[in-house]
Amino acid sequence: METLVVEDLFDFRRFPKDPLILLLLLLYSPVGVCLLLIRIFIGVHVFLVSCALPECFLRRFIVRTMCSVLGMHVRQKNPRSRDKNTKLLVCNHVTEFDHNILSLLTPCNTPHLEGSTGFVCWARGFMEIHEASGSAATEETLRRYCSTDGTAPLLLFPEESTSNGRKGLLRFSSWPFSVTEPVQPVALRVSRPFIALSIPECSWLVELMWTFFVPFTVYYVSWLSPVSRQDGESTQEFADKVQKLLAAELGLVATKITKADKAEHMKRKRHTAPQAQTSVRPGSIGLGFIQTLGTDERRLAKMAQQVKDVLPHVPLNVITKDLAKTNCVDTTITNLLENKEDPLEASGTSAFSSSMSSISSSAPTIKPAAKTFGRSPADRHLSLQERKEALYNFARRRYIEKHGLPQDDGL
Repeated sequence: METLVVEDLFDFRRFPKDPLILLLLLLYSPVGVCLLLIRIFIGVHVFLVSCALPECFLRRFIVRTMCSVLGMHVRQKNPRSRDKNTKLLVCNHVTEFDHNILSLLTPCNTPHLEGSTGFVCWARGFMEIHEASGSAATEETLRRYCSTDGTAPLLLFPEESTSNGRKGLLRFSSWPFSVTEPVQPVALRVSRPFIALSIPECSWLVELMWTFFVPFTVYYVSWLSPVSRQDGESTQEFADKVQKLLAAELGLVATKITKADKAEHMKRKRHTAPQAQTSVRPGSIGLGFIQTLGTDERRLAKMAQQVKDVLPHVPLNVITKDLAKTNCVDTTITNLLENKEDPLEASGTSAFSSSMSSISSSAPTIKPAAKTFGRSPADRHLSLQERKEALYNFARRRYIEKHGLPQDDGL
């Protein structure tokens, strides 16, 4: 199976690279601007109608019809699979308006977890949680909400960030699956011509204008059967299982890339772009140079993902820093296990320690080399070296088995 990297899951440019599609977009632009202006006027009326009518089937039908005029078309698969008794819906996240689209098909509320509050939050169709402060308080508030009779189901997005929806899913966060059981997965696929569905760090208002500009955006919604957590299954294991179910329905890959990895990648792109511009003299930048930069960055990202498969609890930025020095997956794994770091990178010590602890707990055959604390520094150093060697051998075997490499006789 192909190993996906962060750049595979997001579109970092609005317009396509194909010259023919760019030409078609240029020819369509006058029509798109006219549609944008007309749809802004119609969109105000859609908002007023949705505010005036009470929640019912008639309201959803009228607003859904008016949204089609705005270019937002909804198609659903297996509508009879929708379980009215299930209080929690989980869906993959593609655009800023996924919760609005699903609310056209079934009554549901999406809690507002970050961003603008007050009128903007209400106007966008979010449910604001006033008394919650912190993740634990938010989870408790949502549990009480789900246990209240007569409330509409909750709609949560475990990816916690949008992706392009073409190749893979971000790793699901575990906290939504601790709110209530069972949960009903909802698979969402979105398509539109000419331009990307969303790009990172772009406001929802700009995304709305581009939605009005393009001729249409089609949302395909597929309802899956409700699932519950099995006995002895942790919350994260349950989340990973639901992620794989949705990935199989959409024909995508269930990755281990998280929202934090996306944020770290964006931070790195902001810092590397100015450096690349200042380090190259004017006139020396050619197409081949740009392609070389992209190829090296992609190769480094794939190597970082291979290391993360072996050490999943080590942040990608820490892995990438070490790979930039070693340019070798095997050497980086050794460095992370042995906690070889520079004084300036001391902030990553906790991540290394948690990674080593995780590997140690997942390998019951690895036991401490010494049952008592060594009396001399030499004894303590020997015990530590033996434990490092055992952890390294386990990680190396795990890496070889995952990627189907030939086994060494010494392992």
